[in-house]
Amino acid sequence: MELCRRAFAAFAARDVEAILEVMDEEVEFLPVTANLTTGGIPYRGHEGMARYFEDVGRVWDELRVYPNDFRDMGETVVALGRIHGRGGGMIIDRPTGWVWRLRAGKIVFGRVYANQEEALRAAGLGD
Repeated sequence: MELCRRAFAAFAARDVEAILEVMDEEVEFLPVTANLTTGGIPYRGHEGMARYFEDVGRVWDELRVYPNDFRDMGETVVALGRIHGRGGGMIIDRPTGWVWRLRAGKIVFGRVYANQEEALRAAGLGD
């Protein structure tokens, strides 16, 4: 769970180097922003994560995440909380969930879900 907490802290600080420290070189990340920038294609690798931070700055005037419930399932961590974003005439403010997969001390996969129930189901914790 500590890796995921560090990833959230790096995102909040918009610290690309800090987030790359916890991400595998071949990480795959599918955030909400990908729907607006890549047609839903995940960001891949360290280069993709750097591009993700650029896209966040370009698309959102403000994008904040508030994870407050972490569930450690070994190689998978589910985080539940809220997301708040404003930009391009859009405002999002809703409960959301993140699923992270870990391997060898690095994050290898991350996905942001539209709601907490979807995240829990994706991790095998839902109905």
